[in-house]
Amino acid sequence: MIRIDSLTCGYGKQEVLKSLSFQVKEGEFVGILGPNGSGKSTLLLSLAGVLPYRGGSIRVKGEELASTPPRRRARIMASVPQRSEVSFPFKCLSMVLMGRYPYLSRWGGYGPEDHEAAVKAMEETDTLYLAERLITQVSGGEAQRVILARAMAQSTEVLLLDEATSNLDAAKKVQVFDLLRRKNAAGVTVLCAMHDLNLAALYCRRLMFIKDGRIAVDGPTDQVFTPTILGEVYETPMEVVRHPVYQRPYAVMLPLSPGPREDEAGAEALEAAQS
Repeated sequence: MIRIDSLTCGYGKQEVLKSLSFQVKEGEFVGILGPNGSGKSTLLLSLAGVLPYRGGSIRVKGEELASTPPRRRARIMASVPQRSEVSFPFKCLSMVLMGRYPYLSRWGGYGPEDHEAAVKAMEETDTLYLAERLITQVSGGEAQRVILARAMAQSTEVLLLDEATSNLDAAKKVQVFDLLRRKNAAGVTVLCAMHDLNLAALYCRRLMFIKDGRIAVDGPTDQVFTPTILGEVYETPMEVVRHPVYQRPYAVMLPLSPGPREDEAGAEALEAAQS
């Protein structure tokens, strides 16, 4: 689905991504992890066609991204940015309908199929009650879910999400990732940049760790979600246990300099979690 070879890009004179190469197969669910400033958002901006790349190649379904017409690209990939600042008071339903733009004819307006797709997307993201509300008059978390609904209404083969649940509470985060898992099971390829390690380990089958603009580690979640790799990527001590229900790997952060009592209590808690 996606093939990236020697990708190099950045901002101004600053080079952020440095010769990245990887492939994403159709139907994969990939979590992109790494410290702040490592290049996760830059990678997704490049994939979305927002940030031109300086070197290398991005091919989507065999076509070079830079030469793919925007409307065709928008029928293949939908993007949910990290920050969605909308200053114009559109109704939320109108915002979601914008996801149908790639399918409009030159002179046509939104038809019944477009409205049906928009309503379905709002139902899936639990935002239909906001349909007639102005996007400027809803909470940050609600606005983020409306933007996610817009991407769902776009009906693409690939979803690119950059911290798409950063403004959501715990329950809504799980609802969104359950939705993404259902979309993935239906054949949609999902790439999401995240900071929540345990959410990534719970839902993503493959994890790609980026550090200093390069891929540090890339592989199946069960193989790469280890204390050693997490410690090296984030430069902080971590332990990995198993989720009590789903038996997926689960990261436990450790204090950098625990006191004697904290150290003893932490060791006892870790031993209990591993038993």
